[in-house]
Amino acid sequence: MTQPLLDVRDLRKHFVTRTGRLSRARKVVKAVDGVSFTVGVGETLGLVGESGCGKSTLARTVLFLELPTSGEILFEGGRVTEGEAKRLRRRAQIVFQDPYASLPPRMRIEKILADPLAIHGLADRAAIPERVVQLLRDVGLGDGVARKLPHQLSGGQRQRVGIARALSVQPSLIVADEAVSSLDASVRAQILNLLKDIQERQRLSYLFVSHDLGVVKYMSHRIAVMYLGEIVELAPADPLYERPLHPYTRALLSAVPSLGRDGRGRIRLEGEPPDPGDPPSGCKFHPRCPLAQPICSQTAPELKEWLPGRFAACHFALADIEPKPRPETAT
Repeated sequence: MTQPLLDVRDLRKHFVTRTGRLSRARKVVKAVDGVSFTVGVGETLGLVGESGCGKSTLARTVLFLELPTSGEILFEGGRVTEGEAKRLRRRAQIVFQDPYASLPPRMRIEKILADPLAIHGLADRAAIPERVVQLLRDVGLGDGVARKLPHQLSGGQRQRVGIARALSVQPSLIVADEAVSSLDASVRAQILNLLKDIQERQRLSYLFVSHDLGVVKYMSHRIAVMYLGEIVELAPADPLYERPLHPYTRALLSAVPSLGRDGRGRIRLEGEPPDPGDPPSGCKFHPRCPLAQPICSQTAPELKEWLPGRFAACHFALADIEPKPRPETAT
């Protein structure tokens, strides 16, 4: 079996917060709670879930932008520690959500792209201008962009610069954290196609974080679904969309009309996601789950393989869900 590029094992990131503004009492928020997954060479792993489920915290912790509370991160065959985070960031880069906030506003594009080359010694001083021009061309921007400031560019152009900056250090992994969510539809499609083209040319791997299920399906080879700090389903993209195993995944997909299958109606979840600082016992999803049984509130299910290559953390992953009937409306 080929060794994965990234191997995350039982990763946890907990935050300690006050229970109130004037209170001295504190609680532990388990933003990432025992997550394990791999990303192969040239593979895109999509990461989806509701806002607040821990996707972005997981992405940042994988890159040591947040220090893990516990767990292991193995990258290119070696275990990464806090002291080796600089080596990791040289080979693993991030593209942020907001192209307006992620670039230094007073720095010209040529310097934004030249600095990583100089810092990591990836090009001689004389060769840097030519390398900057090539990076711009690689992301579909003209040479004239080099002398501009970020505010002189459109949102799509800025995000292309962000991608060029990530590519400048010749990474093997790029973490895209909601990288297209702030762009309009036409620009979003262009950036997604650019990312796929770059991946094919350079055999890059992506950890692609998004709440947009359609975008994740288009980009990903495999998909991990997160709920309240945990991965509840992990599977190849097409099988997951055709027959999701976890009730939460089924509910997410049923809420998107273009992704509906087999004529099934929407699966409506009861209530709001629980407080991550005070999660339910047993399965964290059971208070909202249409399949919940007494065992669900008593025993947390493990993420296990139910079908070949299909993992789900659910006691009843192979059971069918009958969506609750919609209320009758007067005509």
